[in-house]
Amino acid sequence: MKKIIEILNLSISFMQYNRGFTQKEITPVKDLTLTVKQNEILAIVGASGSGKSLLAHAILGILPTNSKINGKILYNGEILTTEKIKKLRGKEIKFIPQSVQYLDPTRKIGKQLEECFEVPTKENILNLLREFSLNDKVFDYYPHELSGGMLRRVLFATCHGKGTNLIIADEPTPGIHPKALQEILDQFINFKKQGISIVFITHDMKSAMQVADRVAIFKDGKVVGTYTPSEIKELQASVDSYTKKLWETQPSNEFLEAIL
Repeated sequence: MKKIIEILNLSISFMQYNRGFTQKEITPVKDLTLTVKQNEILAIVGASGSGKSLLAHAILGILPTNSKINGKILYNGEILTTEKIKKLRGKEIKFIPQSVQYLDPTRKIGKQLEECFEVPTKENILNLLREFSLNDKVFDYYPHELSGGMLRRVLFATCHGKGTNLIIADEPTPGIHPKALQEILDQFINFKKQGISIVFITHDMKSAMQVADRVAIFKDGKVVGTYTPSEIKELQASVDSYTKKLWETQPSNEFLEAIL
């Protein structure tokens, strides 16, 4: 299967000042290798601080200016340079952040969704809102006039577009109602049916197991293993001890019995 993203021996470092203003280099992502295949959902699961979001920001080219990258990131077989990612970001590669504040507070929702269309019309945008269970009035609302759940649906709507090839979703399900969570997971499946590859970054193993084709487990800036949901669920011999512990300590594993 074709590889959309290839991460090869990626390390991400930062210079940090200690007491006394001495410099120290920290490397939260270390020699990481990972692939994202065409038309797959790859879930990246790990605890907070394990390097998941840094990987997303590296692919998107939005790391802080004091960062240093070693290794390679390839997109469709070509090195993802700074100039190339600027052209792809928001077009072929879309981003769903954890914070709904990513939306522009000074622009109405309808205006922000115009970017999803080559030739935007009000009717196209209204149809898009309806597709994400948002009523027509949302077209003229500012972000602050919407609930958190509605804003998250708008963020998913921004990924609509004929040329969308890859979606990177960084912790898109924090603290939401189970019904809203299921809607988000269903939307991932819908995106996949459209031929879009998805990187789903989460600390929620249950959600990852429900929708992912493969699950990459992050620990201390490294991938300790990449498995199918069935391999993890069955605790096969190939599954590393850290992943087994993550799975066994998940609350209500019975939740998955009906869906895997």
